[in-house]
Amino acid sequence: MRPARPLGFVLVAVAATAIALVLAPRARAGVDHRSAAQVDVGQIYLADCAICHGSDGKGTNRAPSLVGVGRASLDYYLTTGRMPITNPAVELANPRTPISRHKPYYSPPTIIALEDHILALTGGGGLDIPIVDPHADRAPGGDLFRLQCAACHAWAADGGALLHIEAPSLHDATPTQIAEAVRVGPGQMPGFGTAAIDDHQLSQIVNYVTYLRHPQDRGGDPLWHLGPFSEGAIAWICGLALLIVTIRWIGEKT
Repeated sequence: MRPARPLGFVLVAVAATAIALVLAPRARAGVDHRSAAQVDVGQIYLADCAICHGSDGKGTNRAPSLVGVGRASLDYYLTTGRMPITNPAVELANPRTPISRHKPYYSPPTIIALEDHILALTGGGGLDIPIVDPHADRAPGGDLFRLQCAACHAWAADGGALLHIEAPSLHDATPTQIAEAVRVGPGQMPGFGTAAIDDHQLSQIVNYVTYLRHPQDRGGDPLWHLGPFSEGAIAWICGLALLIVTIRWIGEKT
């Protein structure tokens, strides 16, 4: 006759199985990196997005409506990891959490499928993903960037801060994400339509911003691209220090 299993072992096994069944949907939704054909984007939306945006995408008191936002906005927030706000495999979304850039929580095919699902759920509309011409001249884009963008993102696209507003660095953004941000205007940033910046000018700006990641510093040491005022101040301080050392050296020699 086989000995009966200890009751404690059975209870532990039952409890572990129950916990796995409860957590499995969220774990699949949060860390799934399979192809879009292998995932249920409807389940992902309900598990990770509907808690704030509503099961119909019309928003709740926790987050705004997704009706009419367009694929460009959805793609920007999902590919930059700004949405979901927190890792859905670890914790539920908290609308008070600051929105910042992270590694995307979903694979590219899943993001595309999730965008399709949201657009079908909300009736479509909104701005589509801009097409960037990689051959557009970046020199005029530099003029446009300094005129329209540098006040917040700094002249070298390193980012900056204003009163209660932070403009992030642009060095980690892809060309598509830069173009999407210009058109959509995420957060406190204003959106620029084609009347302000046409599609060709947008490509010029994007090419200039990507150039700023590794610019050709022909004037010598870039000094971390702090800007002309800071670089000039450092030059004056270093020059003055060198002058003082030289004067003392001459005085000791004589």
